[in-house]
Amino acid sequence: MERTIAVIGGSGFVGRATIEMLARRKARTIVLCRNAERAKYLKPMGTAGQITLISGDACDDEVLERVIAPADAVLNLVGILAETRSQKFVALQAELPKQIGALANKHGVESLVHVSAIGASASSPSIYSRTKADGEDALLQSFPNAVILRPSIVFGAGDNFFNRFAKMAMLAPALPLPNGGSMLMQPVYVGDVAAAILAGLGFTKTGTKMEGEILELGGPNVFSFRQLMELTLSQIKRRRLLVPVPFWAMRFGAVFTGLLPNPPLTVDQIRLLANDNVADPSRPGLLEIGITPTPIDTILPQYLTRFRPGGRFAR
Repeated sequence: MERTIAVIGGSGFVGRATIEMLARRKARTIVLCRNAERAKYLKPMGTAGQITLISGDACDDEVLERVIAPADAVLNLVGILAETRSQKFVALQAELPKQIGALANKHGVESLVHVSAIGASASSPSIYSRTKADGEDALLQSFPNAVILRPSIVFGAGDNFFNRFAKMAMLAPALPLPNGGSMLMQPVYVGDVAAAILAGLGFTKTGTKMEGEILELGGPNVFSFRQLMELTLSQIKRRRLLVPVPFWAMRFGAVFTGLLPNPPLTVDQIRLLANDNVADPSRPGLLEIGITPTPIDTILPQYLTRFRPGGRFAR
């Protein structure tokens, strides 16, 4: 175990894939998460003592320093799609990256990777996107050599996009198309995102400089939201209506669903849906760092077959 990697917020979908890849590279990983007990599924990915789980609040400087101080490299995966009483966009997405960068500088960390999102912009109508942009700027001020990765919709076994709509299609007679489903997306495979993270952490040599750069990660193909719903239904062999829903109607509903403890949709998320989620070709991406993007149709059948009538083994 030659290197120690501190992973902030590593218990989620991207974190799981990345920690598994780090374990195969013999890295020692310290994972800070809100509830270490619930993240125990990460430990068998490595050998005894290779993966350490720590419970704590990432916004607590004392806890954060305890995780970063022994690390050679740091990965920040913290991000939320909706606010709760204890989790706020400004604290987690705008202020936390600056704290991480300052502590990484203090303790001589070699490399730092921060996962943001396509669409991060100070002029965005979405507070999610604005705080993502604020966090990027603050991080680069405190740690100029940080690598910032902006993925599009991330897919793979355990994702919260295709699995959600496939599950919905098992019960509902129709799937909604926000504003007709014309929004464009460039889904990127979670394994490719994890490989990009490892490149940013210095595990892989790349043909282009990554330090201090912002990379936008997308798959090999661009789809409309409607096309992705059609693809999902095709993979699970179910026929459902695709119903266009205007934004004004979605906003009206989101006013009420946004009040729930774990809201399925918020007004801020509707603002995100009004814009395409496609990588900017003027920025470096997967190909520039030597990673060939994985086509979506080679992965979806591996985990969506369970939603077919009769299940995975039905003919």
